[in-house]
Amino acid sequence: MFHTIVVGAGQAGLAMSYFLMKNKKDFLVLDKGLAIGESWSSRYDSLVLFTPRLYNSLPGLAMEGDLHGLPSKDEVSRYLSRYAKAYQFPIQFNTEVQVVVQNDDYSFTVTTDNGVYQTRNIVIATGPFHNKFVPPISKSIDHRVIQLHSSEFRNKNQLQEGNVLVVGGGNSGAQIAVELSESKKTYLAVSKKPDYMPLMVMGKSIFYWFDKLGILNAASHSKLGKFIRKKGDPIFGQDLKIALKQSRIVMKSRVIECKDNVVMFDDTSTLPVQNIIWSTGFKSDYSWVQINGVVSEKNEVIHQRGVSPVKGVYFIGLPWQSKRGSALLQGVGDDAEFLMTYLND
Repeated sequence: MFHTIVVGAGQAGLAMSYFLMKNKKDFLVLDKGLAIGESWSSRYDSLVLFTPRLYNSLPGLAMEGDLHGLPSKDEVSRYLSRYAKAYQFPIQFNTEVQVVVQNDDYSFTVTTDNGVYQTRNIVIATGPFHNKFVPPISKSIDHRVIQLHSSEFRNKNQLQEGNVLVVGGGNSGAQIAVELSESKKTYLAVSKKPDYMPLMVMGKSIFYWFDKLGILNAASHSKLGKFIRKKGDPIFGQDLKIALKQSRIVMKSRVIECKDNVVMFDDTSTLPVQNIIWSTGFKSDYSWVQINGVVSEKNEVIHQRGVSPVKGVYFIGLPWQSKRGSALLQGVGDDAEFLMTYLND
């Protein structure tokens, strides 16, 4: 019987492992991947974080390099690998959790494709991004059009000759569109006009100012936190704005229909396309957590700062889990330290 099983060896699972080890708890980390940092290394080649290294360190080990510089996705992957090796956390890879149930004695049985385990606590560190979401209308598009979800996109070499339509107005879609606009006629379909925020202000990262102004630590249920959440994330940096001004990218409205190789938008315009990148996000999947009172009928986690109503069940790595900074590497450390005070002995 383990004191704690952590599901997921990403940044959230590693932060939780740090405090479990620091408190000398008997724990095991289960991860379906083959190596630490896999989710980062598999993202598109040009990805660079918006947050400087100053805000991308896990507890106990600082990220190397210029603290105000922006790390690449491969640098983050290497850092996480170095972090796990430094502390020798008990991680079992190539192990996918199939179901978790609560036992009569209020412990938990964790069934995987690589064994069955018993634990007094379970910390779910898989994050909210499980299954890629592509709108059903994509099935109406001719098979000769190349379609990729943003999680499958690596670089321009995956695409064929002709134009490209990027669907989705978040930061990933914006970055991918800017990159592709250097070599292809590029269109970006969004449901609303984007808001922009500079990456640097007076020579320092915008996140440095977020920190100083209290925005980074704005609690999820505070007035400021609710206001920020309602507005949603802006597009960080000016690259998209510049590309639009230079007509390297053409902004389109929301996609409403597809037929053959033609995409229709809600302003009644149409566009023949050769390539589509669906930057349309992900859907959560907690179907394997078969414990009443943990996940709502809408498949949303029920929690207060990661603490489930069911004693012994905890979450970490959720956006706005406790504050604006919970999504950052540094933020998961704060949340992990908080959860340690709740774990069953």
